[in-house]
Amino acid sequence: MSNQGNNSKNQPFRCSTGEISNQYENIPFHLTRRTLLKVSAATAATAAVAPGAALGDSERPTARAPEMLPLSLKVNGESKQLNVDTRTTLLDALREHLHLTGTKKGCDHGQCGACTVLVDGRRLNACLTLAVMHQDAEVTTIEGLGTPDNLHPMQAAFVKHDGYQCGYCTPGQICSSVAVLKEIEAGIPSHVTLDLVSSPEATADELRERMSGNICRCGAYSNILAAIEDVAGSQKA
Repeated sequence: MSNQGNNSKNQPFRCSTGEISNQYENIPFHLTRRTLLKVSAATAATAAVAPGAALGDSERPTARAPEMLPLSLKVNGESKQLNVDTRTTLLDALREHLHLTGTKKGCDHGQCGACTVLVDGRRLNACLTLAVMHQDAEVTTIEGLGTPDNLHPMQAAFVKHDGYQCGYCTPGQICSSVAVLKEIEAGIPSHVTLDLVSSPEATADELRERMSGNICRCGAYSNILAAIEDVAGSQKA
C-alpha cells in the first residue's frame, strides 16, 4: 500500500475520456505580462494589415466608379462649364477645377469659415455643399470682390485696420463681412436681435454674433470688427 501511495503522483489518472499521461507535469511554463502584451499586439497588427485574411474573405471590395455630371456656373461674372464627380464639393470645384485658390480649405468640416463664398448673394461654406447642387448659380469668391488696383471697400478696410494678420482666414472673413452687412440691410435678424419688428442695427454685438462662424487663429477679432464697422459707417453716410 505504501509503495502504491508513494508512486501515485507518477501514475496516470483516469477520466471519462480515458487515460491521460502526466509526463509533462514537471516542465516549467512561464508567461509574463510583457510577453502576453507582445503576442496580443502582434496578433492585432496582423489583423489590421490583412483584414480580409483575418476574416477569411477571399475577395476585397472594390470602390464604385465615379459618376460624372456636367456643371454650369457663373463664377465672378464669367460662365464656366465643368465636368465633375458628383461627390466634388463646391470648394474643390473652385480650387482644383477652376484654380481659384483664394478660397481656403481650413477644417473641411464647416467649422472655421475659411471657405466662405457668396452663392446667389448669400454666404455659404463651400466645403459643406456639393458642386452639382448649384447648377447655374452665381458664385463670388474673394477674387471677384476686388482687384489689387481696385479693392472692394471691405478689403481696403481690412488693410487699413490690420484685420488680416496671417491672411489664411481673410478671404472667408471678407466674404462673410460683405454678406453680413447685406443681411442687416435686408432686415434679417440674428440670434442677438431683440426687436424682430424693426430692422437690426450694425452694432458690435450684432456683428460679433453674425461673424461667429469665421474663426481667426491669429485672434484679430477686434481689428476685423473695426474694419466692418468702418464699412458699415461709410455705407450709412
